[in-house]
Formats: sequence, structure tokens, C-alpha cells
Amino acid sequence: MPLNRRKFLKKSAVTGAGVAVAGAAAAPVAQAAEAAEAARPGRPEKRYSLTVMGTTDLHGHVFNWDYFKDAEYADKAGNAQGLARISTLVNQVRAEKGRRNTLLLDAGDTIQGTPLTYYYAKVDPITAEGGPVHPMAQAMNAIGYDAVALGNHEFNYGIETLRKFEAQCDFPLLGANAVDAKTLRPAFPPYFMKSFHVPGCGRPVKVAVLGLTNPGIAIWDKAYVQGKLAFPGLEEQAAKWVPKLRSMGADVVIVSAHSGSSGTSSYGDQVPYVENAAANVARQVPGIDAILVGHAHVEIPELKVVNEQTGKTVVLSEPLCYAERLTLFDIELVFRRGRWEVESVAASLRNSNAVADDPAITRLLGDAHAQVVAYVNQVVGKATATLTTVEARYKDAPIIDLITKVQEDVVKAALAGTEYASLPVIAQASPFSRTSEIPAGEVTIRDLSSLYVYDNTLVAKLMTGAQLRAYLEYSAEYFVQTAPDAVVDVEKLTNANGRPDYNYDYVSGLSYDIDIAQAPGARIKNLTFQGAPLDDAQQFVFAVNNYRANGGGAFPFVASAKELWSESTEIRTRIAEWVTAKGVLDPKDFASVDWKLTRNGTPVF
Repeated sequence: MPLNRRKFLKKSAVTGAGVAVAGAAAAPVAQAAEAAEAARPGRPEKRYSLTVMGTTDLHGHVFNWDYFKDAEYADKAGNAQGLARISTLVNQVRAEKGRRNTLLLDAGDTIQGTPLTYYYAKVDPITAEGGPVHPMAQAMNAIGYDAVALGNHEFNYGIETLRKFEAQCDFPLLGANAVDAKTLRPAFPPYFMKSFHVPGCGRPVKVAVLGLTNPGIAIWDKAYVQGKLAFPGLEEQAAKWVPKLRSMGADVVIVSAHSGSSGTSSYGDQVPYVENAAANVARQVPGIDAILVGHAHVEIPELKVVNEQTGKTVVLSEPLCYAERLTLFDIELVFRRGRWEVESVAASLRNSNAVADDPAITRLLGDAHAQVVAYVNQVVGKATATLTTVEARYKDAPIIDLITKVQEDVVKAALAGTEYASLPVIAQASPFSRTSEIPAGEVTIRDLSSLYVYDNTLVAKLMTGAQLRAYLEYSAEYFVQTAPDAVVDVEKLTNANGRPDYNYDYVSGLSYDIDIAQAPGARIKNLTFQGAPLDDAQQFVFAVNNYRANGGGAFPFVASAKELWSESTEIRTRIAEWVTAKGVLDPKDFASVDWKLTRNGTPVF
């Protein structure tokens, strides 16, 4: 795969990333003289205050707008979203601190997540000849980001889209652990360096930013990256690069990591690397001052982690996703013995709901936003009844059956005329949203998009009855064990051991009970196919999304199962096509009661 680093190599052949040097006009001799004078015994200590700002997991949120509801975004916590708000906060900080004394970073997941990003990847793609500039590139260029780490969702639309986005950015996309699969050399700039001139001191403060991304990309976007890119662990690559940055004269080392801080992984043991490794990096790798954390979609104003080798405290911060928060690392430095030393680091957050949109961003991207609003409001059919996901976590909901029906129909058509055409096709789907609704009456693209919020594609796998039984048992671990005589609180019934909703699967075409009075591993009861007990040797074609097919969620057997077919069209698009072809969305065409919750054989509901 060709590397696309030329733009930043022009700036620095040494780093492979851009190096902006403030105050470079000063002659080296004069700088040396200033530095010597500043270091002379008896002189007052020189001090410098640097503020590093950070966002993460923007996921295509430019404005405070909910495309699925066609309205201003609102939640119970009063949050506001969007880069237009972040721009206002950044302008405030730069006014307070002095723009020369600030740095603006992001920790990844930028170009996927809203109909806006889908539109410019698929409907009016940036990769087309003469295509548009991505709105996220336009916004982040205008705000003046210095560097952005790669997130796993950067790879969702393929390498070509990512490289085009990279070429449109005025800042480097960093990924020290995104390497060429054959040479193991960096496929993206590993780091970014910038020097800050301090008046009266000939030695500038040199800041290095190391970018690290998520090793789970090797699983989640296997179809795009296998054989092209590899993703070693964050700890391993940080240990390689941080000493290099220090040897190059970095006074401050910041890590921008698209990796949470919990030390856990959601994909089991399929790769030998930790998904949420940011705190591990702080503990294990000496020489880091602060880490901008991403990926986990949680709010961490300030987390202090002690490095095991040096005893030094490393400060971590994760701003809330979707541009709802801005992290500030306030770094105090002092000039001692001819060099700058970090004296203290403090992290805090600023809230996007405290400010208004930056009118400059509104003017810049108002037309792009309006195009997407028009697109998602296109009518594709009519629903005979209201369909909702409100109870879909714990009751078999027709709205999820719509997803499995579409997947079954697409796979059956794809396998027609093949040796697998005679096998029964079943499908999985997850209750992604707790608030999605397709109202009775006109059905729009945004209604269907709110049902299937991810850009997953469809894969057909060959599975046996025994494997599907194990698959269902694993899925049923989602429910909290509940005694037969206990009061059922639906708010506490699910998400056992932190299992997210998107890692609970319905399976269509089979009939089964989930006995939540039983311990995990012994919950699937009365499992039948076409009215008869499931034959463990029976073969099925299993229609699954690419996240699950590649091992996402660590469901048993599916990742290693034989792949019969796959495609690049999003499941969301297939749903829209299905509804458009039908014209009328009637539950009798797709709804079925396949499963129910029980306790010792008695239905819970």
C-alpha cells in the first residue's frame, strides 16, 4: 500500500510529520547566547506555560444537530455537541493563553458516525473525481488542529477514503502502531513535533506528540486491512518511540491515544494486544508527561497514573465524545541547567454546552449540513404501525426482526444457484438503540438510519447447530441472573458485566427461551428449528454483520467459520432498499416471535 506522507515529509524529512517551529528567525548563535545567559547561576528561573487542548471521538459531529430526529440535539444531561461549539471554546482558550502557547490535538474516530460522514463517504464521496472536501477536514482545518491520532473508525470506509481524507487535512494523521504489514514500517506519521519560542530564552520548548491507534482494527476492519496494515500493541510501540522523541530533544511528550484507560478488551483474546491500554502505557513507558485518551466514550477530567520505572505521575484526560467536551492540559515548565523541565501537569475539561456555535464554522459548512438534512428526510415508504426499540433489549421486538429479515433475503438472493442455496438462512441483529422509532405513516431514510446506526456490512458464514447453540448461550450472558421470585427491574436486567447492547444478539429462524434464573452457560432452553429440537449437526447459513463476523464481541465460532459471501454495501442501505421495494412497511411481512425470557420455564413478561 503506498504511503501518503509526502505533504508532511516536505516539512521535516527527519520526523515524517510536520514540525512547526515558533521563533525560528532567531539565529542559532543568538539562541545559544540567550540559552547560556538564562542558565547562568543566580539568574531568575525562566518559566513557560503551555496549554494542550484535546478532543476525541468526534464521529462526524460538526453541529449540535440530531439527524435522526431532524432537530437540535438534546439529552437529559443538557449536553451540546459539535465542532462548531469546540471552535468557540478553542478560540476562548487561545485568547486566554495566547495562541502561541497552545496546541490542539484529537485522539481519533473522526470520519464515521453520523449521516453527515456517511453522505461524504458514500452518497457524494470525497474519493470521486472532483469530489468534495470532507466537512470534517474543512472544520478541523479552519479550527486549526495541529495533529490527530487515527481512530479505528477511520478505517470503516476503506483505505482509499482514509487516504483521501488525510490528503485534505492540513494536519498529520498520526499512528505509530499502524504499520505496513510487510515491512512493519510506519504507514502514517508516528509523531508530530512543534517548538515554542520563549522570549528571553534562546532554547525553545520542544513538544512531541506521539499518535497511537487501536489494535482492534485488525479484527473490526479485517476486510480492508488484512495483508496491508498491521497494528501492534500501544505499550510496545510507545516504548519504541518515546525514547526516540526524548533523544531528539523533546522537552514535553504528549501521547494522543485512541485507546481507553480501563486495561480491558472487548474482542477477547483474538489479538495479543490490549484494546484499552492508555493507562498501561502511562504505567509501563517512562518519559511521557500526558495522554489524551479516546475510544471509550467516557468522561475523565483528570486521571493520574504513576510510572512504574520512574515514579513520575502521568496525567490522563478523556473528553466526552461527539465534541461535548474539550480537554485542557495545563503544563508548567521551568528552565534549569540549560534545559526545560516539566514542573507540573494539570488536566481539566470545558463543556460545549456553555458556548454558542462559532459563526465561522456555521458559514463554512451550513450548505453541506443542509444537503445531508435533505438527504435523510427522503421518504422511502409507509409504515402501517409504529415500530420501536424501547423494549427490544428484553422482548422480541418486530423492529429488530426487520433487520434480520432484510439480511436473510439479501443472503438468500446472493447464494441462489450456489452449492449452499439449499441450506436454511438465519440471521443475527442487535438492539443498537434504545430510542429508535419508525412512526406509522411516512418512513424516511433518517428513520431507518436511527434503527441501524453503524456502517456495518453483511457477511454469510457457515455454522452448525451446535455452534449456534454456543453462540446463543454466549449472547444470553447479557442478562443479569434473576431469581424466580425476584422483582424484575428492566433497567437492571441487562448489560451484565458491562456487556453493551450492541453485543447482545437476536438470532432469527430459531425458536428458544432464555432462562435468566440460570447461571450463564445454561440459559438456552427449548431450542428448536422448524418445530423440532435443533440438530447439532445441521448446517446453516448465518447472515451476520462484518463486526461480528470478524470477531467483534468475541462471540464463539463465528470468526473462524467458513465465509460463503460478503459485500461492501451497508446493511442500513439494504434496509432502505428493502423498504423502498416493498413500498409499505407492514410487520406481517417480517415480524416473528423467536425468543422470550423465562425463569424456571415461566415467562418473565
